[in-house]
Amino acid sequence: QVQLVESGGGLVQSGESLSLSCAASGRINSINDMGWYRQAPGEERELVALITSGFMTNYARSVKGRFTISRDNAKNAVYLQMNSLKPEDTAVYYCYVNGREQASWGTMPFSSWGQGTQVTVSS
Repeated sequence: QVQLVESGGGLVQSGESLSLSCAASGRINSINDMGWYRQAPGEERELVALITSGFMTNYARSVKGRFTISRDNAKNAVYLQMNSLKPEDTAVYYCYVNGREQASWGTMPFSSWGQGTQVTVSS
C-alpha cells in the first residue's frame, strides 16, 4: 500500500502565492503519473495539473500560466507552486500518484490519493 502525505496550503489573499508538497511512501517499485486535483464545495473533483514520468505536464486551462507542477523522483515527491491566486482557486487540493508497487510475487499497479489540504483565497 502506497501512502501520500501532503503539506502546504492555508489562507492567503488574492494575488498571493502558496506551494503544496506531496510525498509518497510504501513499497514503491515505480511511479508513473503524479498530479494535483481539487474539489470546491458543491463541485466535482477536477484535475489541476499532472506530470508524467517523462516530465510532460498538463494543466487545467484555469491555472495555466499561474501554477507550476514539478516532481523529484529521488524523493517520490510532487510539488505545486501556485502564484497569482484567485478566490476561485479556493478548494481542497488532493495529491494523486499512480505506478507500480512491490508485491511478494512481483509488482502490481497502484493509484493513491492524499488526504487533501485546504487552500482558501480571500478577495
